[in-house]
Amino acid sequence: MNAAPPSPSIAIIGAGPAGLFAAEILSARGCRVQVFDRMPSVGRKLLMAGRSGLNLTHSEPLDRFLSRYGKARNWLEPAIRAFPPSALTEWAEGLGQTCFSGSSGRVFPIAMKASPLLRAWLHRLTEQGVQIYTRHRFLGWEGATLLFETADGQRTVKADATVLTMGGASWSRLGSDGRWADFMTDETAPFAPANCGFLPDWPADFAARHEGSVLHSVGLSFGTRQTRGDLTITSRGLEGSALYALSADLRERITAAGRAVLTLDLRPTLSVDDVLKRLLAQRERESQSNRLRKALSLDAPSRDLLKHATPKDATPLQLAQTLKALPLPLIGMDALDRAISTAGGIRQDAVDERFMLKSRSGVFVAGEMLDWEAPTGGYLLQGCFSTAHAAANGVLGWLESSNSAIA
Repeated sequence: MNAAPPSPSIAIIGAGPAGLFAAEILSARGCRVQVFDRMPSVGRKLLMAGRSGLNLTHSEPLDRFLSRYGKARNWLEPAIRAFPPSALTEWAEGLGQTCFSGSSGRVFPIAMKASPLLRAWLHRLTEQGVQIYTRHRFLGWEGATLLFETADGQRTVKADATVLTMGGASWSRLGSDGRWADFMTDETAPFAPANCGFLPDWPADFAARHEGSVLHSVGLSFGTRQTRGDLTITSRGLEGSALYALSADLRERITAAGRAVLTLDLRPTLSVDDVLKRLLAQRERESQSNRLRKALSLDAPSRDLLKHATPKDATPLQLAQTLKALPLPLIGMDALDRAISTAGGIRQDAVDERFMLKSRSGVFVAGEMLDWEAPTGGYLLQGCFSTAHAAANGVLGWLESSNSAIA
């Protein structure tokens, strides 16, 4: 009687959400899975995301959800439809993490942190036989063999298939430093900051005077795009989810022209006429700053922005019009490593529909290593899980076609 062939061996490089999810799917199908990560522990960026509540996904209608992926929509749509937001929520609840949808539609675990989910997840992976090796930096290939740098020297690993999930190039202290691009240059689009802060062309002392202040519920517009939310003034510039939603368009304009003019609506719930009436109701002998504060509850940073955007002898009408459409030139993006996520990575034309590299058979890619971007709001994690789901199933299909033993 012939012995059964051994189960396929899979190497997964990168122990963030995409890597761990691919490991879960493949080990559940009987594959022998080893996960390698360069950091001392796994899921570090996931744990960081948990500090602000762990926004897993979003509950808006799927067609609208898919539109958030911009130019990458057509590429990612099959993966997201195969593993949609409802499936991600169900998966989290299967790990004991009951979820809820907030007023904005964002989906969170009730625990509002990542550590309980990660603990339950790692326990499941252990039960499924997944082996995790930390402090292993991937150096590339020697022929068909994987090469790692460890504290004890170089280590080689052979696998029937490999899934690369090493992330983008931001928050390097949490693991994703983008150094893998050095040996995958032919497949990689240059990295650029996404969901990042921007550097306004405002007076040198503005940030020093208002650092830490928040412009609450302001409207933002650029081209045909409009968003609304809070903006935080930092020592470097502006940050905030409403700004992040415009980051791809703003970055492209700045890259091409050296600047992009963002338009702020400091009172989006009021019309120009409403603002004008309130200003005219104030006593003329009041200073401009006091009139703006009393009539519109305008805070100090907003009053300062308006002051710099209007002439000293601005009429109430000029103030009202500028307040509703205040031009703010942006002249740069914050540093790549400070970005929440990055654009760039493995290009669409470098992989097939299974997310397998065209240049290296049996090597699949998922998560933020791929060249896509999306705003905050649950779209980033969803993209990572959905592409991991697609890549893992791509591995299974490829193995089956190669006549490997799969349970």
